[in-house]
Amino acid sequence: MTASDLVALEQRIVRERQFLSFPSRAWMRPAAAAGEHVYDVIIVGGGQSGLAAAYGLIRENVSNILVLDRNAPGREGPWKTFARMITLRTPKMVSGLDFGNPSLTPQAWYEAQWGADAWQRLVRMPREQWQDYLDWYRRVLELPVRNGVSVTGFAGDGDRVRVQTADGAHLLARKVILCTGLDGSGEWTVPKIISEALPKNRYAHSGEEIDFAALAGQRIGVLGNGASAFDNAATALEHGAAKVTLCLRKPVFPRINVHKWMETSGFLGHYWTLPNEARWRFMRYITGMSQPPPQDTLWRCVNFPQFSIETGAGWLSARLDGDDVVVETAKGPMRFDFLICGTGISSNPATRPELAALAPSIALWNDVFTPAPGEEDPYLGAAPYLGPGYQFTEKTPGEAPVLARIHNFTYGATLSMGLSASSISGMKFGLPRLIQGVVGDLFREDLAYQVESLHAYRDPDIDTLALPEDRSLVPVVDVRRAAV
Repeated sequence: MTASDLVALEQRIVRERQFLSFPSRAWMRPAAAAGEHVYDVIIVGGGQSGLAAAYGLIRENVSNILVLDRNAPGREGPWKTFARMITLRTPKMVSGLDFGNPSLTPQAWYEAQWGADAWQRLVRMPREQWQDYLDWYRRVLELPVRNGVSVTGFAGDGDRVRVQTADGAHLLARKVILCTGLDGSGEWTVPKIISEALPKNRYAHSGEEIDFAALAGQRIGVLGNGASAFDNAATALEHGAAKVTLCLRKPVFPRINVHKWMETSGFLGHYWTLPNEARWRFMRYITGMSQPPPQDTLWRCVNFPQFSIETGAGWLSARLDGDDVVVETAKGPMRFDFLICGTGISSNPATRPELAALAPSIALWNDVFTPAPGEEDPYLGAAPYLGPGYQFTEKTPGEAPVLARIHNFTYGATLSMGLSASSISGMKFGLPRLIQGVVGDLFREDLAYQVESLHAYRDPDIDTLALPEDRSLVPVVDVRRAAV
């Protein structure tokens, strides 16, 4: 394949977008406020979710939008920062960012450069290549992304959201969509037995950027049994760690990934419509099951003789003993030089700078739902309770109406909306619901303007009652021939 094949694909996309452009007439109310530009939607986060949300809005002729991302171009999202898997974990054909246009799929992009045979041989997409696909997606769709902008807060401003940035700027928008990833509703969680006992230079979370070269020759302790724990263990081994010990609390190493059960049209498409009790029970069971790494990720680690897995070895405490980090486990003390915690995420909007001021008013599941006795779950209870368009809801009605203008398309939406945000396999179902929720709110809010627009509509279909000079324009049916 040649560069011209990719050019041809891009030209085809332009043409196909024209095929799918109906309805194309502008319908949004022009937005302005005392000389300030007002965006219809500002999207925070320019990774896969943010880019797809932008394209979804543009497809609905909501084009007065802006995507903000704090990172440099090409470093939005995890793929070239803290993600350490070799390939994506999702099947290669999974997307959703294409909104049903085959030419926008990863397969079309890949085959245009390396051919159909190469695609058939590919098992999963390499993570760096996935970011390359996202960069291409952004470019070919001409999405309005502004890099190097950190959002630090939101405030209500009448029927708008005032978006505050780290450089002191203020932007106005009628709607905000948060596409800030796995930790977008909270923070990476390091157990207090680590964070309160050790200096920061002796441990890291798997979601942080880590200088693995500096770990060469060291003894590394890894806590957790999920894929990210194994990815970090493997990366340390590949950079020359002398020994890597991965510890998990459970006595038996998990082998079944129950998360894959969710990947059906029924669950992905309709989980969000279930009553609170059903959603709670589904997610309580799923999150309570340990998620093993993919088989090849496990092999990536066990390929090194200096790697070991310790089951039934939950960490109980940690301390420094000279230059050693001593971790007390259920199996006794272990000595390391550095610790990596693959211990996941906690939902806590107060820890997010952009949400901190509004956090006391954000309704959480604990505020609106009381599980049956024995089914309590502090982890789930801390998740934000979202409306049907992924919008935040108020803990006390009327306390912070601006929350209805902020849509939380992050991992924190999982309990309310199911597998969607921050999950490639759920985007096919989650993105249309998000777009429908945002655009529907904008339309209903502009009801008076839409009625006024209807009354002012003056585009005639009939230009004249006389026959045209060019009689070929007149449809004539030969009844006798039609009857034969």
